[in-house]
Amino acid sequence: MEEQEGMRLDQFLAAELKEHSRSYIQKLIKEGQVQVGEKKQKPGYRLRVDDAVVICVPPLKELEVLPEQMDLDILYEDEDVILINKQKDVVVHPCPGRYKGTLVNGLLYHCKDNLSGINGVLRPGIVHRIDKDTTGVLVVCKNDMAHKSLAEQLKEHSITRKYEAIVYNNFTQEEGTVDAPIGRSPVDRKKMAVEPKNGKRAVTHYKVLSHLNHQVNHIECQLETGRTHQIRVHMASIRHPLLGDTIYGPKNDMGLTGQCLHARVLGFVHPRTGEYVEFEAPLPEYFQKLLEKYS
Repeated sequence: MEEQEGMRLDQFLAAELKEHSRSYIQKLIKEGQVQVGEKKQKPGYRLRVDDAVVICVPPLKELEVLPEQMDLDILYEDEDVILINKQKDVVVHPCPGRYKGTLVNGLLYHCKDNLSGINGVLRPGIVHRIDKDTTGVLVVCKNDMAHKSLAEQLKEHSITRKYEAIVYNNFTQEEGTVDAPIGRSPVDRKKMAVEPKNGKRAVTHYKVLSHLNHQVNHIECQLETGRTHQIRVHMASIRHPLLGDTIYGPKNDMGLTGQCLHARVLGFVHPRTGEYVEFEAPLPEYFQKLLEKYS
């Protein structure tokens, strides 16, 4: 641990435990959940070479998630899966501070007890997700058999996932691939970033559908992997941030609510029939109006 000598205790733990925020780690330290050489220390304690650090992360308290009647745009439904066209400003599953109004609340009302239990009470049936302000097609599993099948296909990168986006700046080539690892940003823990050292492999294939007015372009992105904020991070990394994405692009939101990104196509092998199926969600009205505006 020589390279960490003199490092603050909270900084050391934040670097080692990337799934937790630094503020949460500081809270654990103050609550006595962290010991250095069997002694409690402050977040600013400076580490020594022979220090033994032990941290106890208490298990998450899972809250009851209640069903809510909600207008769901259902693209397809059978005994195993349900395909939803998710709208803007809809969170997929409950998270700290938001336990109502999520897609899961609506699914619990619609499907009752017919959702996979693999991901626990906060994310029943959820095998993948899309961001709050991203629209488009999402598959939800109604039983564990379907969930395991879809999870394996996601792991093998065999699911077809095509997105459409409107991005800044003109392209010098009509199509390309961004193959750059993505991980938690070391500067801002709330953001993701291209991280060559600590990131996981992420691959996005893109092609230009229309140059529009050349200052903004309409593109299609096909995911080979599925990292958090992958398209947003990858396109920003090659100087083509998404319109409305104030996290990874210009602070001017262009009057939009979040990034201009739509999950248009989702295809997979059906877990029961073994046949390949594909579903498509039409472009939302706001997206179509932007295409007309910039054409």
